[in-house]
Amino acid sequence: MRKRASIRRFAVLALVLALVSACSQRTASGGGAAEKPSLKVAVFAAVDLATFWLAQEGGYFKAEGLDVQADTAASGQESLTRMTSGQADLALSTYTLFFLAKNNGTDVKLVTDATSASPRSNELVTVPNSAVKTVGDLNGKRIAISSKNAASDVLTRSVMRDHGVGFDKVQWVPMPLPEMGAALAQGRVDAAYQPEPFLTQSAKTAGAFPVIDAASGSTQAFPLTGFGATGKWVQDHPKTMLAFQRAMLNATRAAVDRGRIEPLVVRNAHVDQDIASLMVMPAFGSTLDARRIQRVPDLLQQLGVVQTKLDASSMITPQASTG
Repeated sequence: MRKRASIRRFAVLALVLALVSACSQRTASGGGAAEKPSLKVAVFAAVDLATFWLAQEGGYFKAEGLDVQADTAASGQESLTRMTSGQADLALSTYTLFFLAKNNGTDVKLVTDATSASPRSNELVTVPNSAVKTVGDLNGKRIAISSKNAASDVLTRSVMRDHGVGFDKVQWVPMPLPEMGAALAQGRVDAAYQPEPFLTQSAKTAGAFPVIDAASGSTQAFPLTGFGATGKWVQDHPKTMLAFQRAMLNATRAAVDRGRIEPLVVRNAHVDQDIASLMVMPAFGSTLDARRIQRVPDLLQQLGVVQTKLDASSMITPQASTG
């Protein structure tokens, strides 16, 4: 009897020590209560948000003690502006816009990765009645992009350069992505940069077909979007930042199951189920790698968008891990 009691006491002691050790490891890795558990994240409606929606609806933010609300903006530029002005804590935006903000003197930091281009997920498209048939036909034509110096503009110019096609006479036509299919069908533009799901939608509604994969050659697997914050916010909320990173890391790991992603895209991005089942998903990521992200400012400099070299590593915050 005495022997059994000793065994039970030993088991309880071992369990207590294990729990203390786990808590110590969590604290050492930057865990503990978040300084600001209620967060507002400025976003723009895009498939790039799939892992964010999964973190919300799958309980990954809640598991880290966070209550995260999305503040939907009209574009990546607007979401970035909401974050830098203090209206939101973090923002989803394109990497090109983060680096342009840094180049203009704004203290921005990159917190978590979101997406990179996967094959055939971002393409330059045309329609049968357009004068554009091949990539060699693009110079001098009207090309729809989301905005100047955005990923759509930079990737289009890069892929044209890779194929020896000039872009000095291109008429760039900025417009919202959902309007590009109709603009192609009506002959208002000759070609358009289309990411998913607009790529599949334009194929269905306007008969659009690819001229070339915009994420090929120099821009293969190109980093597209991520979450950022101001330098001051990161400094003031280190535990909150790590909690957000852990939640996004776990959601990204779960996103390998496409069956968990498609319903979120249908519900939150208002994409038809048949489009969602056909579209090519971007490559989802969460952990930031400086060498990979450096491709963005390097390309901006090569294209003359920025004049000086920007260091990606100086903008990347410490990254959390979940083991």
